[in-house]
Amino acid sequence: MNSNAILTALQEQVRAAAADGARLHVRAGGSKIWLAPTAQGDALDLRPLRGILSYEPTELFVSARAGTPLAELEAALAEHGQCLPFDPPRFARDGVQATVGGMVAAGLSGPGRLGAGAVRDYVLGASLLNGRGELLAFGGQVMKNVAGFDVSRLLVGSLGSLGAIVEVTLKVVPQAPAEATLRFEMSKERAIEQVNAWCAQPLPISASAWWRDDDGRQLLQLRLRGARAAVEAAVQRLGGERLPDTQADTFWQQLREQTHPWFAPTWAQPGAAGEALWRLVVPPTTPPLKLQGELLVEWGGTQRWLKTALPAAVMREAAAAAGGQAIRVRGGDLSAPVLPPPSPVLERLHARVKQAFDPSGIYPQLFASHH
Repeated sequence: MNSNAILTALQEQVRAAAADGARLHVRAGGSKIWLAPTAQGDALDLRPLRGILSYEPTELFVSARAGTPLAELEAALAEHGQCLPFDPPRFARDGVQATVGGMVAAGLSGPGRLGAGAVRDYVLGASLLNGRGELLAFGGQVMKNVAGFDVSRLLVGSLGSLGAIVEVTLKVVPQAPAEATLRFEMSKERAIEQVNAWCAQPLPISASAWWRDDDGRQLLQLRLRGARAAVEAAVQRLGGERLPDTQADTFWQQLREQTHPWFAPTWAQPGAAGEALWRLVVPPTTPPLKLQGELLVEWGGTQRWLKTALPAAVMREAAAAAGGQAIRVRGGDLSAPVLPPPSPVLERLHARVKQAFDPSGIYPQLFASHH
């Protein structure tokens, strides 16, 4: 079946659901299904809708169908010495495969978020299958293509609540000519202060991570990316221990995919009942929150992973007090919502946007679990 026939079949499925008052949930690779709202009704399966539509290396953009495996897209970019510098996590294990549409719908970035920006910073355009079965196109193939509201970037992190993303156009960048990873031993308080101070300077900082290893050492690792002269100058200036390239590559890959030993599921072990992995997003200079558990800090302090048995209410209250939010990733009280409750203003805005895109409510409610 060609792509036009696949799209037509998807449109018919959506229109039938709208006519019958039925529910649908968007299904692609399933690699980030833990983040999505509770699935209701039949699946709107986008996996057959795959393939790179247009790739112009000299123009620094690529367009791909939503079901295209992320690994396939990144391999095509690598052949031309290009990449998605925000290191989108694939979480491709247990038979699931990350897709381009899922990357945008989930809105997750990896270690490279610190130096390169987030997913939404690279979305130039997108096509959406709304709740009426209409195909809507937003954005284009260049950065300055928006007059009015930037809907294509609104879809980033929408988790299928506004419709099914069917095509995406992304900005790509050349791979950095040089890279180095430095390791330091320091406390988490010092690490947060130091990385923020370094990021305020003209240094080619790409990623950071602080954690306590199995030997009890408090480690900060800093990745530098950029022109060879800039990277080498930063290495000499900052000091620390320079890691071998192979060891460094393995670490950042494990951090990106959460396969590093720190992410081992202690909540699945005897005596760890109720323990969960939480993702906290707070202002980067926020001092360490007084929360019991094991901590790993990324993005200069903005993204913090915590393994703890603390109740969801405690986690969310602490994150909100710091001006951030807490998201339960795995484990813990499965009856507690994954996403934090929205503010009344945000909930009203989302409801109005959803009404415009999905008037019959056939797609999941992003905040349905909070009512």
